[in-house]
Amino acid sequence: MSQSPFPEEQGSLVAIDEPVDLSDLRWSDGIVLVLFWVLAFIVFLQFWTRYVLNDSYGWTEEIARYFLIAVTFVGGIMAVRKKTQIAVEVFYRWMSRPVRRVFSTFVDVVSAVFFGYMTVLSVKLSQRTGQMMVSVDIPKSYLYWIVAVAFAFMTLYALRNLVEHWRTGTSPLIEGEDRSAETRLME
Repeated sequence: MSQSPFPEEQGSLVAIDEPVDLSDLRWSDGIVLVLFWVLAFIVFLQFWTRYVLNDSYGWTEEIARYFLIAVTFVGGIMAVRKKTQIAVEVFYRWMSRPVRRVFSTFVDVVSAVFFGYMTVLSVKLSQRTGQMMVSVDIPKSYLYWIVAVAFAFMTLYALRNLVEHWRTGTSPLIEGEDRSAETRLME
């Protein structure tokens, strides 16, 4: 058996945590964190009342569903702000830099237009919805307003990203995180 350079590691697995960097957190990240923990509490309450007390609260399932929707869209603000929304990057590896820039700009424009259009649709839906939630007397339009506000912030961040990428001539899609030497040689 080979000797480990660290004697205390022989035969054991040692995990080393990387330092946590919280410097890029914003106010909207705090909102999504609060929504997430309220959602976790509601789901735990649902589990507790259903399986431990054998007398489930009827409102927990519906409210948990709406909180999950809110967490998703408010979390989307963070994804757009940090430029971490999903993208298919595999094709960018084989494109030249000018072509990558054109496609990246196209993606930025489509994202901003999409978020803006979804903001308009969400506002219209919020204004037209007069229904109340089934299990509690809260208008469903409140949830739709949360979605509309989240889309509005995503639109603003997408426009900011578009302007920033246009001015600097670069973006995560253009540069990529794992640009290997072989890919750079193809250019």
